[in-house]
Amino acid sequence: MVLNLKTDIVLLILLGIANTSPIVARHIFKERFSLPIDFNKSFFDKRPILGTHKTWRGLFSSLLVTSLIGPMLGIKIKFSFLLAFLSMLGDMISSFIKRRLALKSGARCRGVDQIIESLLPVLLMRKVLSISWLDCLLIVLLFSFSDILLSPILYKVGFRRNPY
Repeated sequence: MVLNLKTDIVLLILLGIANTSPIVARHIFKERFSLPIDFNKSFFDKRPILGTHKTWRGLFSSLLVTSLIGPMLGIKIKFSFLLAFLSMLGDMISSFIKRRLALKSGARCRGVDQIIESLLPVLLMRKVLSISWLDCLLIVLLFSFSDILLSPILYKVGFRRNPY
């Protein structure tokens, strides 16, 4: 099994863009267009389905920005879009799990927050992007560690709401 480091780096960058675009959109648009994806509905356990931090603005910004930047990095627009969609789906799954654990929107759940949103897209797109299982593992680990290390810095400069 050989690593495809060039593709791994590109995918890591695109995952970063997909997951940072909603934060940038929040800074640009403030509270405009911040309708929650779950429309503030509750699950049968009376807790929010996803919570207030998962918005249509964030989803659309992730899909748009990642789709536009992907081709500049050598990834077809449809695969860039799919990568962003799967990453956001993973992020929503993480939020759903956290709400079931009675954690509020924005609460930290190290591992759950990073792994699902990076693992889902690389696993489901593994064959399309010609990456190995080892590439998948490397991307998920690098994404997780970079998120854990960079979040406190981004919080200190006022870019993130929470230091995690």
